Amino acid sequence: MNESKQKMKLSKLTEHIDSTERIGGTHDPQIAAIGFDSRTVVPGSLFFAVEGTQSDGHDYMDAAIDKGAVAIICRRLPENPRPETIYLRVDDPNAAMGTVADEFYGHPSRKLKLVGITGTNGKTTTATLLSDLFHKLGYRTGLISTVIYRIGEEEIPSTHTTPDVIRINEMLARMVADGCAYCFMEVSSHSIVQERIGGLHFTGAIFTNITHDHLDYHKTFAEYIRAKKLFFDHLPQTAFALTNTDDRNGTVMVQNTKAEIKTYSLHNFADFQCRIIETIPEGMLLEIDGNEVWVKFLGGFNASNLTAVYACACLLGADKQEVLTVLSDLNPVRGRFETIRSASGITAIIDYAHTPDALQNVIRTIDEIRREESRLIVVVGCGGDRDRTKRPEMARIAVEGADLAIFTSDNPRTEDPEAILADMKAGVTDKNPLSYMTVTDRRAAIQIAITTARKGDIILIAGKGHETYQIIGQTKHHFDDREEVVRLFGFRQPQSRPTSGSPDKNENPSIPNCK
Repeated sequence: MNESKQKMKLSKLTEHIDSTERIGGTHDPQIAAIGFDSRTVVPGSLFFAVEGTQSDGHDYMDAAIDKGAVAIICRRLPENPRPETIYLRVDDPNAAMGTVADEFYGHPSRKLKLVGITGTNGKTTTATLLSDLFHKLGYRTGLISTVIYRIGEEEIPSTHTTPDVIRINEMLARMVADGCAYCFMEVSSHSIVQERIGGLHFTGAIFTNITHDHLDYHKTFAEYIRAKKLFFDHLPQTAFALTNTDDRNGTVMVQNTKAEIKTYSLHNFADFQCRIIETIPEGMLLEIDGNEVWVKFLGGFNASNLTAVYACACLLGADKQEVLTVLSDLNPVRGRFETIRSASGITAIIDYAHTPDALQNVIRTIDEIRREESRLIVVVGCGGDRDRTKRPEMARIAVEGADLAIFTSDNPRTEDPEAILADMKAGVTDKNPLSYMTVTDRRAAIQIAITTARKGDIILIAGKGHETYQIIGQTKHHFDDREEVVRLFGFRQPQSRPTSGSPDKNENPSIPNCK
C-alpha cells in the first residue's frame, strides 16, 4: 500500500474523477494511503477494486475494509455494502486510479520532464542511454525500465517494464524530492491498454518500431498497433512525438496526435538523420545530422536507437555538440549484444532478442563483423504461456542465419517445454535436420554450443539477455546466461567492462554492446 507523508481529504483526491454514485455516509475522511491490493491495505486507505487478468478486486473489497480501508472506488457496488465505508462507483476504476494517484503524490510528472519510449524493440536501450546521457550532462535523472528502476543514484530491481500507475507516481515523487530533472520510462503496450500510464503528463514520447510480439494478449497485430498508437493519441499539445520513419507504421503512430511531430531515420528523409559510415568489431562511425561520431555499439538497430537518443536530447533542449560528445562515451546496456571472449578465441554474444525481428537484426549485425571462416551457433528458445505464433518464425530465422541452431527452453512457465520446442520445429520442417538440434535444458544447450565451437566461432545466446532467472511452472529459478558462459569459459568471475571502446586482447574482457 502506497502511503503519503501527508493525509489528504477524500473529496480533494476524487474531485476530478467522474463518480456516478456514492453510498455510505456524508463524512469526508482523511486518506492516508491508496492501493489496489487488499493484502497491503493500512488503516485510512482508499482501495481501488480493479479487474485484473488473474483476479477481480471487487472480490476483495470486504478484506480491504477489514484491514482499515475507509473508502472504495469500484465499478460494481456490493450487494451488502458495509455501512461504515464510503463507496464511489465509477465506469473505469483504472482510469480513476491514475487521476487519484497523480493528485495524491502532488502531480510529480508535471514537476520534471517525463519522456515515454514505446515500441517492440529498443525501449530499454533508448531509455537507459537517455538517462545515462543526461546524467553525464550534469543532471539528476530517473529511469523506469525493464532492467532497473533508478532514482538519482538509487537503483531498485525492476518488477515490470511499466509498473502500475500508483507505483509510477510514487517513484516520480521520490525523483522530484531527489532533485531529478528528467525521467525516462519504457511504456509497454500492456500498460497503455490497462491505463497504467493514466494521469501522467508526458513532455515527450518516442516510437522505436513495431514487429511481431504479444499477440497472446492483443490477439491481432492490428490491435497491437492500436495499443501503441493510443499512447500518442493522448499526448498533450505541449509534448513532442518523435517517431521512426524507417518503420512502416511510424507515421501511423502519430497521425492523430496533438503533440509536435518529429521524425528520425537511417534510410529516409527526416528531421534527424543518421547513416553508418564504418563498422568494426569495436563499434561504428556514424554521421548524425552531418556530424561524425564514434560509438561503442554495433548494428543498424543500435544506430537507430542512438539517433532517437540524440533527437530526444536535442528536443529537450540539450546542446547538439555536447550530446554528440557524450554519445561517443556511452556504454551499452547489460544483456544487449553483450560480448564475452574466451581465452581460446571463441566469442559468446548474449542478447535479449526474443522476437523474430530482433533475432534477425542481431544475426544480421553478427554477419557484418564475423570473418568468412567463423561459424555462427545460435542458442534460442521461446517463452511458455506467451505468443505461440512467433515460435516457428524464430526457429526459421535461427536456422537460416546460423551454421548450427540449438532450440532450448526460455521461461517455459506452465507449458510443457517439449511442446514449445515442437512449435518451433514446425517452422523448419523443410530444412536440413543436421542444421539444428533440440536440447530442453538451457544449461546443457549452452554447454553443447561452447564445446562444439572452435577458435574464431561466434555463439549467440538469445532471448533472456539481462534476466537472471528461468521460470518453470510457477517458480523462478536462478539462471543467468552470462554466468553460464563465464563459468564454461573458465573465468573465475564476470569480466569488468573496459573503459574504452577498444579491448585489451590480452585480458579477454567482457565487452557489452546493446540493441
